[in-house]
Amino acid sequence: MREGTRLDDLKLADAVGGQPIIETQRLVLRPLRPSDVGMIAHYTSDRRVAEGTRAIPHPLPPGAAEDFVARAMAVNRIEDVWAIDGSAHNLTELLGVVSLTRMESDQSELGFWVGSGFWNTGFATEAVEGLVRANPHGSRTLFAEAFQDNPGSARVLTNSGFEYLGDAESWSVARDARVPTWTYLRKMA
Repeated sequence: MREGTRLDDLKLADAVGGQPIIETQRLVLRPLRPSDVGMIAHYTSDRRVAEGTRAIPHPLPPGAAEDFVARAMAVNRIEDVWAIDGSAHNLTELLGVVSLTRMESDQSELGFWVGSGFWNTGFATEAVEGLVRANPHGSRTLFAEAFQDNPGSARVLTNSGFEYLGDAESWSVARDARVPTWTYLRKMA
């Protein structure tokens, strides 16, 4: 556990494939597994979920969810992806995902999405806060972005201690267009 993390509301279990299991009050952030494919395909087939991300296509092509899970489980992966799992608290097994992509040795980019049925429940904020507290990449700085037409994602970031850095644009596969974004920064202890 890194200095500055809080053990009272965060528990790191044994790492799976070099990726820790992170427990929060209502959630377990765990590495993806093959059984997650169906729920990932279900949630990301919702145009609103896909259009809230850079990389999820809409409509979702056959095999895309399987490929995503396989990449997330690969030993040589470039992105660590955690399932947001609520099953320990009588919620569904997969609410969404949260991820970290290493940009440099001390910087990572955070990403997340949750199924539309779980919007405005606090689950996304709890998952992001749990991942930030654990800081499994040992990052000095975390970056994140939200599309400007998605203020809910921006609130998740600001509620999790991210500070607004500036405006930019990112490509959205589902929208087949560049979309204005707000960029955020979180300096770690």
